[in-house]
Amino acid sequence: MLTVIAFLVALGLLIAIHEYGHYRVAVACGVKVLRFSVGFGKPILRWHRPGKPTEFVLGALPLGGYVRMLDEREAPVDPAERHLAFNTQPLRSRAAIVAAGPLANLLLATFIYSVINWVGIEEPQPVLSAPAAGTVAERAGLRGGEWVLRASETNDGSDGLAAGEGVASFEDLRWRITQAALDGQDLTLWVATAPEAPARPVTLALAGLDVREADAALFRRIGITSPHTAPRVGQVFDGGAAQAAGLRDGDLVRRIDGRPVRDGQELRRLIREAVGPQGQPKPQRWDIDRGGQALSLAVAPRPQQQGGQWIARVEAYVGDAPAMLTVRHGPVDGLVRGVQRTWEMSWLTLKMMGRMLIGEASLSNLSGPLTIADYAGKSASLGLTSYLLFLALISVSLGVLNLLPLPVLDGGHLMYYLWEALTGRSVSDAWMERLQRGGVVVLMALMSVALFNDVVRLAG
Repeated sequence: MLTVIAFLVALGLLIAIHEYGHYRVAVACGVKVLRFSVGFGKPILRWHRPGKPTEFVLGALPLGGYVRMLDEREAPVDPAERHLAFNTQPLRSRAAIVAAGPLANLLLATFIYSVINWVGIEEPQPVLSAPAAGTVAERAGLRGGEWVLRASETNDGSDGLAAGEGVASFEDLRWRITQAALDGQDLTLWVATAPEAPARPVTLALAGLDVREADAALFRRIGITSPHTAPRVGQVFDGGAAQAAGLRDGDLVRRIDGRPVRDGQELRRLIREAVGPQGQPKPQRWDIDRGGQALSLAVAPRPQQQGGQWIARVEAYVGDAPAMLTVRHGPVDGLVRGVQRTWEMSWLTLKMMGRMLIGEASLSNLSGPLTIADYAGKSASLGLTSYLLFLALISVSLGVLNLLPLPVLDGGHLMYYLWEALTGRSVSDAWMERLQRGGVVVLMALMSVALFNDVVRLAG
């Protein structure tokens, strides 16, 4: 139920903001707006503001919306009102009205990011967990426990912390890694044992990675998947392997089979690997610290199949919660960072679309309404801040998508106006019809791929 409500609220808000952008600028340009609709199909709610010509409508199908303006191309217009028709407006006014919808979505995202910057958000400290052997991070010399102070896509040879930008949190670090990997650039990190300790540069060789999807698999290859946590046993489930071995809540794991365990991620990895290729169990010897008392226990993780592969589990929560910090910015800095994050997300969206178009990125990056609904529910369950970040992300995606020069989208109409500005004449009705049909075909193809991806993700 939460997923449905969160999805409908997100759709309604983002569509309303988009259409309000068109409506507000149309009214400001002196165009008569006949209907403002959120949703399609049969109206389930409609009303008029006294003395205003616009009918406000809530449609039964909440998968879009529209603003219907007085227009001679759609219906006869009283000569006395011809100056109020959309098609009689100057080119700059028509372009502004069309562009206002996507820009409203981008402004909403900027506002959300800015508010979160001002209020503050709890995020994990930028402390690295132990990377798996053979990963980019392990080859770079990272061993786990390092605090990342700054990051830069290019090592310009500056001494110490003069180069790069400050890393505010682990999530900020993941964002920097994502951008560098998609840019095909190496990323230099300045790491230290503590925030005030001397720092040393470490370069992640990301330029050679084949980046087709910015997903969890990419971060596993890089070796930076989660922040540092203590290798502690959490809740032990009844009847599980951990309980059978005598493990208790709060046990701190020091070594497994004589190998030091540096953090919770390494502990989880060693547990998962305690199984043979045919599902044979591999018992382990755990050295633990229980309230200052050193103990040695025989633990037999239980094999399970997951995604066609054998892994082992101990049926207990493994790893402490990461250390957190509050990331907060002042009024000006928070607004600047809000604008910057909106720009970065917009550019990343465009870049991924371009890479998919030329085959350098997988079409599986496309998401449809089912995936969006799933993320809406998950983000809402995590709290208001997570849900607002989800709204900002979808608002950016909606704004950028509608600015693409694809007929039937706002960007397609702006493309027509660009032609009109360059040639002095509008696109002919015949060409307009051909382009619109082509745009519908392309859009339906993209929606079909997105829906297929949704089904595959949810089925998996």
